[in-house]
Amino acid sequence: MLHTFVAYVEDKPGVLTRVASLFRRLNINIISLTVGHSERPGISRMTIVADANDEAGNRIRASLYKLENVVDVDDIGRAPSVTRELALIKVAATASTRSNIFELAEVFRARIVDLAPESLMIEITGVESKIEGLIQVLNETENRVLEVCRSGKMTMRRGHHTSGVLRAMGAGEPEPPKPGNQPLETADNFADNI
Repeated sequence: MLHTFVAYVEDKPGVLTRVASLFRRLNINIISLTVGHSERPGISRMTIVADANDEAGNRIRASLYKLENVVDVDDIGRAPSVTRELALIKVAATASTRSNIFELAEVFRARIVDLAPESLMIEITGVESKIEGLIQVLNETENRVLEVCRSGKMTMRRGHHTSGVLRAMGAGEPEPPKPGNQPLETADNFADNI
């Protein structure tokens, strides 16, 4: 079962090593790891996707809390959330095959971000299945995929902020959601199919 952990950590040297070492000690493979600045200066946001059973998932979360420099941890794998990934795909292209690649990029709502005499680069953002779909279609044609660079999953809870996020922003406790103000589940399903 996939667990998606969002950890807010101090932006200091060695924090990434401590987190990776924790997963090594627990003998759990990290499938995806994305790190970047958060809404709070001096705090980075890590999104870690790992394949583990529920018991191991609880152990990971508890162990992350114990690490030095970890401010907050949330396992949002089962919560309503929006997940995206960014990929850059370099494809071999000739003058005769470029128009086909441009059409494919348009179908997948991707963009051509670099054009060279023998290749071009496609930027695509979306769920993992959308990116995998484009790579599969490119490999089925005469357009050879030369290189792929992927960001890893980036995930954010939908709806109202959790108390951890509000504390990180320096605000008070969240108000409970009012009836009728819940996010629509169909909106997420629609966005995932784009």
